[in-house]
Amino acid sequence: MSFDRSIKIAPSILSADFANFGQEIQAIEAEGADWVHVDVMDGHFVPNLTFGPAAVKAFRPHVKTVMDVHLMIAPVDPYIDAYADAGADVLTAHVEAGPHIHRTLQAIRGAGMKAGVALNPGTPAEAVAHLLDLTDLICVMTVNPGFGGQKFIDMTAKIRSLREMIGDRPVHIEIDGGVDPSTAPLVVEAGADVLVAGSAVFRGGSVDAPQVYGENIRKIREAASTA
Repeated sequence: MSFDRSIKIAPSILSADFANFGQEIQAIEAEGADWVHVDVMDGHFVPNLTFGPAAVKAFRPHVKTVMDVHLMIAPVDPYIDAYADAGADVLTAHVEAGPHIHRTLQAIRGAGMKAGVALNPGTPAEAVAHLLDLTDLICVMTVNPGFGGQKFIDMTAKIRSLREMIGDRPVHIEIDGGVDPSTAPLVVEAGADVLVAGSAVFRGGSVDAPQVYGENIRKIREAASTA
C-alpha cells in the first residue's frame, strides 16, 4: 500500500445490501472504488452494532483494493490482533476510545497494519499533535458516529489545522460522514484526500444495477477535483 495524496473514494459497506456483501464489494470496486471502508461498531462506544472480526475476515477475499477498517469500539487493544488476522490493511481507532491511544497505534503497526486515528466532531485537531509520527491516517468525523445517512458537520477548520500539522509526513486525511458531491469539494480544498461515502455511493444502485454505483462515485470524484 504505497502512499500518495490523490483523491480516494472509500465507499462504506454499512450502506450496502447486508445479504450480498461479497457481490456488493466486487461491484463497487469494479465501478471505481479506491478503498473499501468497513465500519465496526460495538453498541457501547457508539449507539449501533455492526461487524466483528469474523465478518471482516469473510469480506477480505472479495476486497482487491484496500480494506479500511474503522473501529468505533472501546476498548480497542484486545481486538487488534483479531482484525489483523481478518486482513485489515488500515485499522483506525478513536482517540476518545481509551486512555492510551499512543500504545494502541504502536500495537496496530506492530501487528502489520497501517495505523489510523479518528477524531469525533467535538475533539480538537490538537488531540493528535503528538501522534503524527505513529499515524498513517487521520479520520475526521463529519457526523457523530453511530449511523449512516447523517447530515454533514462542517469540520473544514479542523481539516486545515491537521493539514498544517502533518506537513510533509505521509499521513492521509480521511473524511467520514455526509460526504457527497456538494461536500466533497469543501473537505478536499481544506486538505483531505480519502473520502468515505456510504449512502451517496449506494443510493439507487444494486448488484443488478452496479452502474449506478459507478455514476455516484464519479460524481463525488468529479466534484472533489474542482476543489
